[in-house]
Amino acid sequence: MNFDKEFDASGLACPLPIVKTKKSLSDMASGQVLRVVATDPGSVCDMAAFAEQTGNTLLEQGSEGGKFVFFLRKA
Repeated sequence: MNFDKEFDASGLACPLPIVKTKKSLSDMASGQVLRVVATDPGSVCDMAAFAEQTGNTLLEQGSEGGKFVFFLRKA
């Protein structure tokens, strides 16, 4: 999937992946896509909840090389 910006949250524990994802999205334009890579298993549930609460769209989530990968479209 194409993306405009990437944030690597590898090694960060809850709640830092979400906090830093929010910061990464803040300087992006509406409609742009952020790719987030995380190692915290809790980020799977957290990212879905974050997207729902903020109005951003969780386009896709999966795993890649033992890490969790998320694609979020900014609202």
